[in-house]
Amino acid sequence: MKAILLAGGKGTRLRPLTIHTPKPIVPIFGRPFLHYQIDLVRQLPEVDEVILSLNYQPRRIEEIFGHGDGLGVKLSYVVEPVPLGTAGAVRYAGQALEETVIVFNGDVMTQVDLAAVLRLHRERKAKATIVLTPVDNPTAYGLVETDADSNVRRFLEKPKPEEITCNTINAGIYVLEPHTFDRIPKETAWSIERSYFPSLVERGETFVAYVYDGYWIDIGTPEKYAQVHHDIMARRFVAPPFASAPPDCRLVSPAARLEDGVTIEGPCFVDEGVYIKPGAHVAPYSVLGRQCIIEEDARVEGSIIWANGRIGRDAVVRDSILGRHCHVGRNAVLGGGIVLGDKSVVTDYSRL
Repeated sequence: MKAILLAGGKGTRLRPLTIHTPKPIVPIFGRPFLHYQIDLVRQLPEVDEVILSLNYQPRRIEEIFGHGDGLGVKLSYVVEPVPLGTAGAVRYAGQALEETVIVFNGDVMTQVDLAAVLRLHRERKAKATIVLTPVDNPTAYGLVETDADSNVRRFLEKPKPEEITCNTINAGIYVLEPHTFDRIPKETAWSIERSYFPSLVERGETFVAYVYDGYWIDIGTPEKYAQVHHDIMARRFVAPPFASAPPDCRLVSPAARLEDGVTIEGPCFVDEGVYIKPGAHVAPYSVLGRQCIIEEDARVEGSIIWANGRIGRDAVVRDSILGRHCHVGRNAVLGGGIVLGDKSVVTDYSRL
């Protein structure tokens, strides 16, 4: 059995973080995001190959993951000649497949029980099964309406309040039968949500929904990217490296160097090669990537700093995200919500 991960997007909502880093390898606690999706796929022992559907900077991704050595599953790569949309990418990646395939959008983190999803698909002998998740504010999303027997009835694209009949949205996980792919035009941009799925409904084919009420997040914005770190540290989402850590754990690499007088409050993550100088303060929900340097009396509060960052003396970085090789100057202050791309420089005494 094969799984297709749709990882070809440019990650535009995560910019500037994704200008030089494709979204599948955006780090979460120093671990490329794609690892978390592969962990999920490995729930199903019958999946013997994961096909990565790529378009943006594919070589960067392949260099990191190779053929899946050590991951417990074989990886292969399909590079779209041009962006083909969600359905077009599925057809292009799965054109040689004959058996049931599991498909994932490339920005979803969840703990859904894939075995239960697959079991429903097979019990109903469905042409397609979609995972849905409930949301608190249905007006902000496209909704998927089902009947009492879990059959998908229609898609509502950001409905008005008076049009709302449900609160379930597409969770970006599907089980599909490849013989239905022939309705997707070859090498044409085609939407799985707006074209392929509605075709199943229009033809009266068996198209069912599995509603998942547990943890689910789309990491595609800086706010959600920061939130998933917070959720893993707070154990709302059980995942490495905090999966077996106690509450408020300070995960500090043995290869990090902490001088006397440093204050570190958990939960937080300090990667290998980090150097924290006297008087510096690392507050809860902070993440320091490899080889970061935190100068004397600097404060990092609830922020994510990618590898090789440098925070100057007496500087404060609060609730922000900094890409690789960023330099925050002495006495500079970064307030909440700041996102800096790779190699950004904030000069001494600046206020952002």
